[in-house]
Amino acid sequence: MIAVDWGTSSFRAYRLDAAGKVLERREAAAGILTVRDGAFGATLLAQIGDWLGAGESSVVMSGMIGSRQGWKEAPYAFTPAGVDEITKAMITVSFEGQAEVRIAPGVMHRTADGFHDVMRGEETQILGALDTLGAGNHRVCLPGTHSKWAMVQSGRITAFRTHMTGEVFALLRSQSILARTIDPDAAFDEDAFRTGVMRSREGSGLLHHLFEVRSQYLADALTQSASGDYLSGVLIGHELRAEAPDSLVNLLGSSALSDRYATACDALGLPSRRLDPDAVVAGLHRLASLGSTP
Repeated sequence: MIAVDWGTSSFRAYRLDAAGKVLERREAAAGILTVRDGAFGATLLAQIGDWLGAGESSVVMSGMIGSRQGWKEAPYAFTPAGVDEITKAMITVSFEGQAEVRIAPGVMHRTADGFHDVMRGEETQILGALDTLGAGNHRVCLPGTHSKWAMVQSGRITAFRTHMTGEVFALLRSQSILARTIDPDAAFDEDAFRTGVMRSREGSGLLHHLFEVRSQYLADALTQSASGDYLSGVLIGHELRAEAPDSLVNLLGSSALSDRYATACDALGLPSRRLDPDAVVAGLHRLASLGSTP
């Protein structure tokens, strides 16, 4: 089978054997926003046509490809959602040849007071990490542009919250007054990052802490090479404090981001562990193994 993680900016494909072992993998800057005139089928064929020609006939995809901006919208499954609920909500899209192409849905959570949160793609990563998580209740953090904090109970996503930490960091670093104080090419400064994380513990608030990136620089208390990581530490620190984790934080995401969040957890005295960053592959294989949906 072929597993595809198709996001806003990137395309990742994996050719798997029957047991889910990765035989080949490839990646391209062919996210859904790069596809013109809805030519998703042609784009998919350009990326994995040789695998299909070699006899693969099942393609399972997750991510923004199933959003309203993607190939075809896959309606959200609602929490609590596990592999059964997510599999039942998968959709099939028309594709040339004999290949069956299915798209996993996202997951929507409605709070007790009527507010909603959504994820699309992260649910498949979580499904792929279930064996590692094991039985019981777990808190999973998926760092990213829009970080997710999910509660997983007995193999099902029961609730989650999204923090726009990564996107806010990118905007502040490039388009705000703070951009003038930051060297975007500087090497990682762990001391500055940890200082920013610890500053988040003070009670003067996130918005004040953000402006301090500038005022500390003007006071020669923060260099341009350290300012970016100090800012990152402030934002991630506030995210962690907002979640107030009282148990092990399971980090599920890219190695670089997970490392940064693990450092922030350590600074705040929170236990953490890193899960397989390629868990989406196991998640897609798990969905595919349950067979086609009508």
